[in-house]
Amino acid sequence: MSFLRVLLAIIFPPLSVIGKGCGSFLIVLLLTLCGWVPGVIAALIILNNPN
Repeated sequence: MSFLRVLLAIIFPPLSVIGKGCGSFLIVLLLTLCGWVPGVIAALIILNNPN
């Protein structure tokens, strides 16, 4: 997990997980639309997952 990805996850969460697949992007986008904090948390969890 690079510093740039973490910073991007805090500023705009869906953009940080775009390389992890379409499903991850859509989940984080929906959570971000519901609220910024759930989107950031989901993005950081997805980025922290090694798979």
